[in-house]
Amino acid sequence: MRDPFGREISYLRVSVTDRCDFRCVYCMAEHMTFLPRAELLTLEEIERLCSAFVRKGVRRLRITGGEPLVRRNVMWLFERLGARLNESLDELTLTTNGSQLARFAGQLYSAGVRRVNVSLDTLDPQKFRAITRWGDLNKVLAAIDAAQAAGLSVKINAVALRNVNEHEISHLLEWAHGRGMDLTLIETMPLGDIEQKRTEQYLPLSLVRARLAQQYTLEKSAHRTGGPARYFRVTETGGRLGFITPLTHNFCESCNRVRVTCTGTLFMCLGQNDSADLRGALRLSNDDTLLDAAIDRAISSKPKGHDFVIDRRRKEPALTRHMSLTGG
Repeated sequence: MRDPFGREISYLRVSVTDRCDFRCVYCMAEHMTFLPRAELLTLEEIERLCSAFVRKGVRRLRITGGEPLVRRNVMWLFERLGARLNESLDELTLTTNGSQLARFAGQLYSAGVRRVNVSLDTLDPQKFRAITRWGDLNKVLAAIDAAQAAGLSVKINAVALRNVNEHEISHLLEWAHGRGMDLTLIETMPLGDIEQKRTEQYLPLSLVRARLAQQYTLEKSAHRTGGPARYFRVTETGGRLGFITPLTHNFCESCNRVRVTCTGTLFMCLGQNDSADLRGALRLSNDDTLLDAAIDRAISSKPKGHDFVIDRRRKEPALTRHMSLTGG
C-alpha cells in the first residue's frame, strides 16, 4: 500500500479498547465516559481486520488501547495474530501501562511477542500516583521484572511534562539503560479534554535534548523500530534514547503507519480528523471485498502530515477525541 505521497504503509496500530485502569493527567479526564461495549469491534472482527492489512503489505502490528490488557480474552487475539509471524508478519508488539503485564508476560512471549513498550513517566511513587491518578508504581516495576524474566525486550515510554518530571529525566534514563531498556521521550499531544491546560504540561523536547547534551554524549543512531522516534546512542550509558516530537520536529515525511480504533474507525493520521469506517464494511459482508476497497480508499486519501500546535490562546484541544480512543 502506498499513500498519495509515495509512502509505503507497513505499520498498523490497533486499539482493542478505549478503557484504561489509569487516568493519566495528560491523556484523559479522571471521570471518563467510555464507549458502550456494543460499539466495540469483537476480537474476531479485529483479527479479520488485521489480516486484511497484513494481506495488503503491513509487516508490523502494534496492539494498543486504552490499556489493551484489560480487554477480556485479549490473549486469544495475540495468539491468532502471532501465528502469522515469520510468514506474512515481521513483528507483533504491545504498548501497555504495565498494570496487567505481570499476569500476561509469559503468554505474550509464547504468542510471539518479543518487544513491549511500557509507559512510565517517573520513578517517584507519589508523583506516579499523581500523574496516573489510580496507578501503583510498585506494581508496574514488578511487571517490568516479570516481562524481562519472560524474555520480553522492554522499552520505556515517558511523556515529558513541564514542572512535573522534567528534572528527573536523566535519572529515568540511567535507570532504564542500567536495566538494558531503551528510553523514548514523548511530547504531550493536544488530544482530548483533560481538565488541564495543555500549555501548562507542554515541555519541548528540543529543550530536554539540549539539557541532556550538557550531561551526556548523544550520538545519532540509525536505529529504527518502525515508529516516529529518532534515536541517539548515549555514550556514557551505552543505551538508546529516542525522541518523539510531534510539535517541535514534525516527523510526517517518513510516516509509514495508520491507526484503527476499537470501534473500527481508521485514522490515516493521528493529528487529523480524516477517517474511514471499516466496521461497516466488516459487518456488511463476510466477504472481504468491501473491506479491502474501504482500506484502499482510505490509504489513497492519507494526508501529508498533522497540524499539531500548542496555542496558548486556546483552551480547547486541537482535536476533541482522546488518545485512549485513537490508540496510544
